[in-house]
Order: sequence, then C-alpha cells, then structure tokens
Amino acid sequence: MRARKKKNGRARLEACADLLIKDPEEMESFRKRQPWELEIGCGKGTYICLTAQQHPDRFFFAAELVTDVLITALERTKSLGIENVRFLNINATRLGEFFKDGEVKTIHLNFSDPWPKSRHAGRRLTHRNFLELYKRILTNDGKILFKTDNRPLFDFSLGEFEAADLKVTDVTYDLHNSIYNEGNIQTEYEVNFSSKGYPINRAVIYK
Repeated sequence: MRARKKKNGRARLEACADLLIKDPEEMESFRKRQPWELEIGCGKGTYICLTAQQHPDRFFFAAELVTDVLITALERTKSLGIENVRFLNINATRLGEFFKDGEVKTIHLNFSDPWPKSRHAGRRLTHRNFLELYKRILTNDGKILFKTDNRPLFDFSLGEFEAADLKVTDVTYDLHNSIYNEGNIQTEYEVNFSSKGYPINRAVIYK
C-alpha cells in the first residue's frame, strides 16, 4: 500500500534534519559509538524507538526508502527525545556506501515487503544478494533478527540463509506462543497481524 503524501512534508523533514544522515561522510562522527545496530525498513519507527529506549547504551541506525513514512519515524523519535538513533532515507542496495565492513553488530529485518511474485524475488531483503551485503557489514559475531507474518517469505528466506552459508537458530513459526517471545518488541505491523490471529515467524541468523 502506497503511503499517503505528507502535508508540508519537506518542511517536516527539514525540522528533523539533525536525525537524518544524508551523506556517507556523516557516519564518521558516530564511529566511536560502535558497534552499531541497523533496522532495514523501519516504517513509522515504533520498533526502533522502543528498542533504542530499552538499550540506551547501544547506537542504532534505521533505513527507510519511503520518505513519507520516514517522516513519521523521524517525528516520533524527535518527540520522544531519543538520542541514540539516526535515520537513512535510502534503498537497502546503498547500505555499503554508508557502512564499512564489520561495523554492524545486529541487523533487524521486521515484516519486510514479501514481493510475492517470483520474478521479483531479487527485491526481497532476504535474497542472497542482500545477504552477501549484510555479511560484509556485520561484525564477525554479528547476527540478523528476522520476523515476518508471511510464511512463504519465511520459507524462502530459510533457503536463502542456507545458500548464503549462514547459521540459522531459534526458528519458530509462532513467536508469541514460543519460548522466544520473552523480551520481544513488537512493530506496528506485528501488533496488527497478531491481533487478527496471524502467527509470527521468527529466526536468528549468524555469520
């Protein structure tokens, strides 16, 4: 579903410009706060804000391609006074421009677009091409936390993780009724889907 155009979007974006990384050179000022965590496709920012609040000792980046969605995440972060999050308004294909090899401790993939048509498989954020990029920017002990309500995407992703020579652990097809639910932070999509009875699939993936 296409996001609604934000009224006064440009002005609202500029009002939160201090939270937005526009150039790879701007990353340099944060390198003393490594290792980093990264959410790819942060949506309206519910998850990244809650996670950053619970872990003030960590530093987070959140990437979101759709500017009108990102505005909500920026405004939420600013209104809450959260200081350990910065945002990137980029496609995931550009992550290598902003992150050097071995800089990211954890990558969060939450309810990514499933791109259900087989001809669009390469656009899925768990496709092996993206996984090779993630492997480069992850620390040697880095991990990917992956959640989705979409079972076909989950099954596809498990195959891609194996093909990319990644170690998959803590797999569950019903997160909220599993031993892995303790401490689980829900996204806005997760709250919506689980309230309608959709089970949440989840896995942890290591290099």
